[in-house]
Amino acid sequence: MALTANIPPKRAEKALKPLARSDSQWSLVMRRFRRHKLAMISLGVLLVILATSLVAKQIAPFARDYLNVDPAAKFLLPFSRDPVSGDMHWLGTNHIGQDLFTRLIYASRISLTTAFLATTIGTFIGVVLGTLAGFFRGFIDSVVQRVIDFFSNLPNLPILLILAGVLSSDPKIIPMPDWLIKLIQNIMLFEQEREARVVAVIIFILSLLGWTGVARLMRAQVLQVREREFVEGARALGANSLSIIFRHVVPNAFPPVIVAYTLGLAGSLTAETGLSFLGIGIQNPIPTWGNMLAFTQSYMWAHPWLPLIPSFPMFLCSVAFNFIGDGLRDALDPRQAKG
Repeated sequence: MALTANIPPKRAEKALKPLARSDSQWSLVMRRFRRHKLAMISLGVLLVILATSLVAKQIAPFARDYLNVDPAAKFLLPFSRDPVSGDMHWLGTNHIGQDLFTRLIYASRISLTTAFLATTIGTFIGVVLGTLAGFFRGFIDSVVQRVIDFFSNLPNLPILLILAGVLSSDPKIIPMPDWLIKLIQNIMLFEQEREARVVAVIIFILSLLGWTGVARLMRAQVLQVREREFVEGARALGANSLSIIFRHVVPNAFPPVIVAYTLGLAGSLTAETGLSFLGIGIQNPIPTWGNMLAFTQSYMWAHPWLPLIPSFPMFLCSVAFNFIGDGLRDALDPRQAKG
């Protein structure tokens, strides 16, 4: 007589049911990322600042009148009205009567776009060279390693200051494609081509000095991934190197680079702000957080609220990038996946 287990119908049905569709890797990553409260708050703050900068032309109360000078309205307190026009200055005015809220919105667009483009270009260079070095090894690896060593041993701060000082004074020294200049001009709402060329030079300098860390990280990841079974299986099936790199190696080696990218954004933003603050980066009349902060030095004791206006969003963005990087690191780390 056959023995049958007394299994409840619902449990039996569940046992016989095919396994449910497993969540994809990226859905699991997003689920873990959403558990990181500080990262989610930081993402929300950053999105608000980005959205504000993207619609700068539409919401800035004085549009491109931030270039105008109004001596009768200088050093107005926040939430003060212009003594002549009666217009509201939400964050007050500076030493020459320019509306600080308008300048701040345009400055956020310029500073953040510069940081995003510089970090993206630097990350792209690092990913390409790191992938080539790690996958092909041999001669290519040796050449890339020597190039990385050369750039890593450069005194970055003096080189950054020298290049920014020389190239910003005459941005046409470095030939830039017209389409790139037009793109920057349209994104940042510049009226003159020279303004776009100055920003392009700063982006070039920051990306030139900011790719080595990503290249080393990508090379280390590729060296691990290329030895895994699925890569060997792809080779056995006759896949060429290009197919293996794009379909198998890069997608599996890329997650740590995403974390490095977010942290690189904070570094690029700080570098651009520092250059502008020192007067050798993007300079007045183009508003950036750095040069807005620089112009408050002479007046901060008499008008202590002035340096807070550009430094507060800069601080928020830097902290937000770091917290988002921490959240992505925790989400992408397999050791964080439990159950």
